[in-house]
Amino acid sequence: MHDDSAALKVLREVFGFEHFRGPQQAIIEHVMAGGDALVLMPTGGGKSLCYQIPALLREGTAIVVSPLIALMQDQVAALIQNGVRAAYLNSSLEMHEAMEVENRLRAGELDLLYVAPERLATARMQMLLEQTHIALFAIDEAHCVSQWGHDFRPEYRQLSHLHQRFPDVPRIALTATADVPTRHDIMEHLQLQEAALYNNGFDRPNIRYHIAENQGNAKEQLLSFIREHHDGEAGIVYCLSRRKVEETAAWLA
Repeated sequence: MHDDSAALKVLREVFGFEHFRGPQQAIIEHVMAGGDALVLMPTGGGKSLCYQIPALLREGTAIVVSPLIALMQDQVAALIQNGVRAAYLNSSLEMHEAMEVENRLRAGELDLLYVAPERLATARMQMLLEQTHIALFAIDEAHCVSQWGHDFRPEYRQLSHLHQRFPDVPRIALTATADVPTRHDIMEHLQLQEAALYNNGFDRPNIRYHIAENQGNAKEQLLSFIREHHDGEAGIVYCLSRRKVEETAAWLA
């Protein structure tokens, strides 16, 4: 097991932060020691560091399960910028690019590899993992395993086989949105009943919520809201798909 100073050194030298926040240090120490963890932390709370730092301190490659290509690309780009050997395997890669990533994984040249749950379940990926020294499994957006959640992905349920095939590899599941039923689903379907639970809450005191009834034309309603309350200001509009985001952005422009 590595001491506290090793994790703090990585935090400062690789990621540029002076101090850990909230339960980060306890989570990192637990995973570094080989323990499983379920982490509930609000957006912006620093969830990613809870597996990225152990990934750099444990021997082998960390396998990170992520549901969206855009998330993988953003995370990997940020890690590479910090000098971390990271890559992803997803449908956005050409065959020769995917082969190159696979070869780097076999050669032990990656600190973190991001994959989609669908790919992780394939026979090819399972064979690849058998040839890899795995540092840990990180399951991001773990609420996708639950039918109670708004982002249910049935492929996440197949991730229970990770514990069966690699019982000695620590697993950390992370989410920023999980009520009690969803939390129970995560623990049951990912076989994390014995995992340490770190619940840092989901409240963001700097965010205020206002719910408006749909009046029949959401785009016009959105435009009216912007003009009335945030004219000339910057903001973020969330949609359920990238296509919808692009359509909405084009319409607002």
